[in-house]
Amino acid sequence: MTRTRTLYLFCSAAPPVFDVARVIEDAQVRGWDVCLGLTPSAARWLEPSFDGLAALTGHPVRHEYKRPGDPDVWPQADAILFAPATFNTVNSWALGLTGVFVVGVVAEGIGKGIPIVTMPCVNAAYARHPQFDRSVETLRTAGVTVLYGEGGFVPNQPGQGRPSAYPWAVALDAVDSAWDAVASDVP
Repeated sequence: MTRTRTLYLFCSAAPPVFDVARVIEDAQVRGWDVCLGLTPSAARWLEPSFDGLAALTGHPVRHEYKRPGDPDVWPQADAILFAPATFNTVNSWALGLTGVFVVGVVAEGIGKGIPIVTMPCVNAAYARHPQFDRSVETLRTAGVTVLYGEGGFVPNQPGQGRPSAYPWAVALDAVDSAWDAVASDVP
């Protein structure tokens, strides 16, 4: 019997997060069991949709660490997609600042060897901050697939974002490729 592949889909508070239900459905069509995790700000944005998103995934939406001793409510991750990942999220993750549940999971995921893909969603002004490029490089060096620049997310000028143009399919393709690479290494 083949076990279903589990994808942790983590999102920050950036306008493409409002397409998350469609992204979950696209991932499910690709054969993923999806668990949705959010930063605190993204949780505030999507809170009215939690029941529907939980029904869609079959798992509770998470945005906080569980208490010690509480049972895990999600299956183990086979891969993680963190998109959209804001300036704050990318920098916090690269610096190992894990006060936010989803950032803590991906920071630990690096050490566990879980295939991780992230696609930032930042405007060009944020992208010019010197820490951002350092953070992207830190994550890449740690083995995270960072879809930033040509072939991934390319920043817009402040106030000129196009959430509907966010390349979600590119992110899901990269998760499939990362999983295929790991799965092909298993005897």
